[in-house]
Amino acid sequence: MTKSIAFVALLLASASLGACQKQFDAPMDRGVCWHMVQPPNAPPKFNQLAANVPDLEHCAAALEKMRISFQSLGVPQGDITGAYQGQFLFLNRYGVFTAQSLSGYQYPFMVRTGDGRLAMPGAMPQDSSGNSQ
Repeated sequence: MTKSIAFVALLLASASLGACQKQFDAPMDRGVCWHMVQPPNAPPKFNQLAANVPDLEHCAAALEKMRISFQSLGVPQGDITGAYQGQFLFLNRYGVFTAQSLSGYQYPFMVRTGDGRLAMPGAMPQDSSGNSQ
C-alpha cells in the first residue's frame, strides 16, 4: 500500500515539474522554413532560412543543405532543429523527425539511406534480407 502511495506521489511530482516547463510554439508563417537555436537560459530563437517553401519535405531539405554547408566549412554540426508552419523538425544522424512541440514525441518523417541521403520511410527498395539497397 505504501509503495503504491509513494508511486502515485512520484507521478504527481513529475507531472507538476513538467507543467512548469515553458512550452514554445513553432512559428506559423505560411511557407517559411525556420532554423531554431536555443541560447542558454533564454527562449528559442527562430532564424528565417527560406521563404516560399511549398512543404515540410522542402524545409527539411533546406535544413539539411545548411547542415552540409556548415560541415564543408569545418564547423562541426550535430543535431539541427527547425520549424515549418507550426511543426518542429529535428535533423540528426538517423534522419528527420517532426513534433508538435519541442518536448513532444518525435515522429519519423525522413530516414537516412545507406549513403547518407534523406528519403521518405519505405521509399527505398528492400533486398530479400530486408535491408535497404
